[in-house]
Amino acid sequence: MDETHLFFISFFCLLPLIYLVKFLTHQKGKNLPPSPPSIPIIGHLHLINGHAHRVLQHLSSKYGPIMALRFGSRPVVFITSPSAVEECFTKNDIVLANRPLLLSGEYLDYNQSTVGAAPYGQLWRDLRRIMTLELFSTARLKSYTGVREDEVRSLIKNLYRDSFQNFTKVEMRSRIQGLSFNIVMKMIADKRFYGSGIEDLEEASRFRDVIRDVFEVSGASNPGDFIPFLKWIDFQGFEKRLMKLHKKCDRFSQKLIDDIRTKRCGSSSDEGNDMTFIDAMLSLQESEPAYYTDDIIKGNILTLLQAGTDTSSVTIEWAMALLLNHPEVLERARTELDNYIGQERMVEEADLTNLPYIQCIINETLRLFPAGPLLVPHEPSQDCTIGGFDVARGTMVLVNAWAIHRDPIVWDDSLSFKPERFENMANEGYRFIPFGMGRRQCPGSSLANRVMGLALASLIQCFEWERVSNELVRLLEGKGLTMPIDEPLEAMCRVRQRMGHILKEI
Repeated sequence: MDETHLFFISFFCLLPLIYLVKFLTHQKGKNLPPSPPSIPIIGHLHLINGHAHRVLQHLSSKYGPIMALRFGSRPVVFITSPSAVEECFTKNDIVLANRPLLLSGEYLDYNQSTVGAAPYGQLWRDLRRIMTLELFSTARLKSYTGVREDEVRSLIKNLYRDSFQNFTKVEMRSRIQGLSFNIVMKMIADKRFYGSGIEDLEEASRFRDVIRDVFEVSGASNPGDFIPFLKWIDFQGFEKRLMKLHKKCDRFSQKLIDDIRTKRCGSSSDEGNDMTFIDAMLSLQESEPAYYTDDIIKGNILTLLQAGTDTSSVTIEWAMALLLNHPEVLERARTELDNYIGQERMVEEADLTNLPYIQCIINETLRLFPAGPLLVPHEPSQDCTIGGFDVARGTMVLVNAWAIHRDPIVWDDSLSFKPERFENMANEGYRFIPFGMGRRQCPGSSLANRVMGLALASLIQCFEWERVSNELVRLLEGKGLTMPIDEPLEAMCRVRQRMGHILKEI
């Protein structure tokens, strides 16, 4: 046996002891949250078998609403209590405003330079301000109303062609995903890549290919983020996959930027409300080229596509599945639409404020099936306390929104689909957190509610819906970055007779 082999054997034999000494030294004198027994090196990673939010809910029922785990060398604290969530995002909001450094952030977030992954500081504040002003402000959202209404009408037109007279089985997932991606891409770069009327089929194909790979990689866990030596050896080739995907995403995003840059060179001035997100970023780049680089723009394009598309489409699909299983709720929603809008026009986005039951359906869907069952992780920048327990700097803090939303202590009849529970609820507080809380909560919640509300209202107003069989739709959770239904939703669809003359016109 040569000296190299002897070194590696000795290193791996000593590694558990190194972890144990480090762990015990770090924890001495601390008031730590309760924790189940762990295994050297891997900690509690062996317990996360299946859907993480379900496993963690089960563990929390044994060890309490504030629970400490260890994923490899990384300490983790899980929160499943509204009062602890409130403490996190009020008293500790600034302390918990950082994000953990993960390998995917080096590649897909351009070294953590996106609004979702950037450390709390000046860059993050600038990016957040830009996102708010250029995409999610009331004025900007209003300026894109036509985009959202056009894309929803395109979805309705597509369904109308397939189910004109008789009940027809339709697959909903791909249609709803196309709606979400087209809306966000129109806001980012004034392009659409799904459905009819695509200008560049080859570019659209590349986009769909990139998006599929991004969601596949983003939804996969990387053991190297928790066990350092697995990162050193690139366990399962995860880093190689990220590098390859980064190059593919970079080429695609750079072309979007270059296309907009070329158009801007050919025009005399910006077009105000018609400006895309890339337009806005390029305007800033002209004044501060060293700060607002192309890499900053490309990273945030990818963040918007990840955070602003699948979340809305997943929720619409869950809502349709729930309505198919609860036809009485579907009928009440349709009655609300008929009473307020009638049958002489299609629902518009401006109508949503007068359709409270539609919003109740969306809220109840988000309660039972939040697109992010575990909120995006936080990391304290200094030692802090949560619920009286000590939480060290660098700990990953995760909030189990799925568990809080289904807690029978917090919600009456917590597992039942009852949209009416939101009718007289003035303030849900920290027990309803589908978009997160605090300064790093999702800035696109208003956009998401508009897209979900208009799409759901239009589908209910224009069509009759039934299940494919007498059996209830199976509400099983699939795998992915968000929480999709296990199988793409299929439903029987037929144009409502009283809406036929309206749909013919579109």
